[in-house]
Amino acid sequence: MKILVINGPNLNFLGIREKAVYGTQDYNYLLEMIHKKGEQVGCETEVFQSNHEGAIIDRIQEAYFDGTAGIVINPGAYTHYSYAIHDALASVTTIPKVEIHISDITKREDFRKISVTAPACDAQIYGHGLEGYCMAIDAVLERIGSGQ
Repeated sequence: MKILVINGPNLNFLGIREKAVYGTQDYNYLLEMIHKKGEQVGCETEVFQSNHEGAIIDRIQEAYFDGTAGIVINPGAYTHYSYAIHDALASVTTIPKVEIHISDITKREDFRKISVTAPACDAQIYGHGLEGYCMAIDAVLERIGSGQ
């Protein structure tokens, strides 16, 4: 079973950008953490990162055809305005989807408090740092197990 983790713009700059908000661990640390989590729960994890909205949409659509069982997505700043990513997520109704954010978006700038992509997902996790990705993988697997 494959879980696809999609990271949007600037997430590849973890450990470089806004360390007070996103922490000091770099993107490779996150990739290794996701890989280890997949091994622990007995599933394949694939991570895709892009700074380009269209590439993210293309990857969501590919997931429909390539045997992806669940999606964890951190749309980055696209969270707050990409109705195109929302629509792509909404179109893959047979795939459980969980939105993840490293920081607590409810305690940041006003524009970050609104997610236009979350309504197309089954759940949203935020404010747990990088560990939120592991929580999101668990949430996706729970939905797969319950047949949702």
